Amino acid sequence: MPGPGPAHSVIRNGRHEASEREPCLREIAIFRHNLFRVSEPFIAGQAQKLRRYRPLYLGRLRHGAGPDGAQSLAIANRLTPRTLPAVAWQMLSRDPRPFLRLLGERRPALIHAHFGIEGVYAMELARRLDVPLVTTFHGFDATLSTAALLTSPAWANYPLFRRRLAERGDLFLCASGFIRERLLGLGFPPARTRLHYIGVDCAAIRPRAMAEETPAILHVARLVEVKGTEFLLRAVALLPARHARATLLVAGDGPLRHRLEVLATRLGIGERVRFLGALPHARVLALMRKAAVLVLPSVRTSTGREEGLGMVLLEAAASGVPAIGSRVGGIPEGIADGETGFLVPERDPAALAERLAALLDDRNLRARMGAAARAHAELRFDLGRQTAALEEMYDGLLDGRA
Repeated sequence: MPGPGPAHSVIRNGRHEASEREPCLREIAIFRHNLFRVSEPFIAGQAQKLRRYRPLYLGRLRHGAGPDGAQSLAIANRLTPRTLPAVAWQMLSRDPRPFLRLLGERRPALIHAHFGIEGVYAMELARRLDVPLVTTFHGFDATLSTAALLTSPAWANYPLFRRRLAERGDLFLCASGFIRERLLGLGFPPARTRLHYIGVDCAAIRPRAMAEETPAILHVARLVEVKGTEFLLRAVALLPARHARATLLVAGDGPLRHRLEVLATRLGIGERVRFLGALPHARVLALMRKAAVLVLPSVRTSTGREEGLGMVLLEAAASGVPAIGSRVGGIPEGIADGETGFLVPERDPAALAERLAALLDDRNLRARMGAAARAHAELRFDLGRQTAALEEMYDGLLDGRA
């Protein structure tokens, strides 16, 4: 039985317009259920760097207008009593027909799904369109336990159809080597499962001057368990009195915010911690230029979730800011310990406080590590170079089909 019909819409530059074709570029569908989330600028950041392909963003819900000039198709702009039936039907059924109706006569050359959950939902759509399916795995989709995935209606189809995705998907891209190892352990084919760092825009993000620096510790994260924010608060409370002027800036929101605010007050550092909420990407980058250090103290959770890499680490590196991170997941791929920053054991506030104090004490060390971090970003994580490599992979898939 067909589900409720979708709300057809094309948005360009934030306004509804008829789609315009650029005949010299092949159109590809960038598939993400929740389009243009403020916490996921890396998806559009990569797609907008494509030079020989034109992205069309395709999803269930649109959380904003997206980048200037971007075209997007969504079942709904937001959840309302009117749009809920169509969104819920697609979520439960994996029915590709709402997306086929949105596409109309448009036929993308391939589908690039972001996150394994999206790959499972895009499978049938790719089959109906007879186009290749590329899926990028970012973290929780490779680490979260099956039991935890099955507790969420939005994710439950993923573990049920993951093996079929491994069989039918054309290419699986992993945002870190750590994620690739996890996927291979889940039975994904080695020949079609590749490491591909998304990268960071080193042309747009220039290294900051040390004169811009302030005594600020920056933490950019959704406030959930895996990000380890609790242990950063405890570490700040352990800093020596000489660092009483150091302010912790927490950019992000989430279900643990109130609990963390209460903890900061209980630890006696409430006046030194500023919970800023979710911020636009440009605002985060501006804060980063002024930070003495960026900290990502992620942890392994009881559900198996681990940090895939941490794009914020790469943005800090491009900005010339040293970072401290936990030695878990893909974080060691983003921080060269002792060179671009420090790695510390997870859930260890004392070790984290020691490394924080070492960096706050030594301006020359921060400058040296910041310069090394920038060089590391240019060498391994440049977005322009990484996106050019992605286009070559697209070419290989499409040439093979031809």
